[in-house]
Amino acid sequence: MNDSVQQTEIPQEAAPAQPEYDPAAPAPLEVPRTPTGNPEVDAQLERLADADHLATDGHLEVYEDVHRGLRDALTALDARPGPPVPPSSYGSRS
Repeated sequence: MNDSVQQTEIPQEAAPAQPEYDPAAPAPLEVPRTPTGNPEVDAQLERLADADHLATDGHLEVYEDVHRGLRDALTALDARPGPPVPPSSYGSRS
């Protein structure tokens, strides 16, 4: 072997590194959310998209927050005054 000959390495193109599959990594579920027409409920449904960007252990906080918001929206429906009730003629004598 001749020591005077310098060997040069020819760089090979580096293949892009494939990300390792991590089943616990956040992954969007891409579940369609159909608007209900109620802005309060629709805002809570959109809040569910926040879970798509969190690890599994962060989902509980989002789900509890959405549940609380939906419960509050339903409670508000019960608390809103309805139309006035007409006076009843039942029991009155003319």
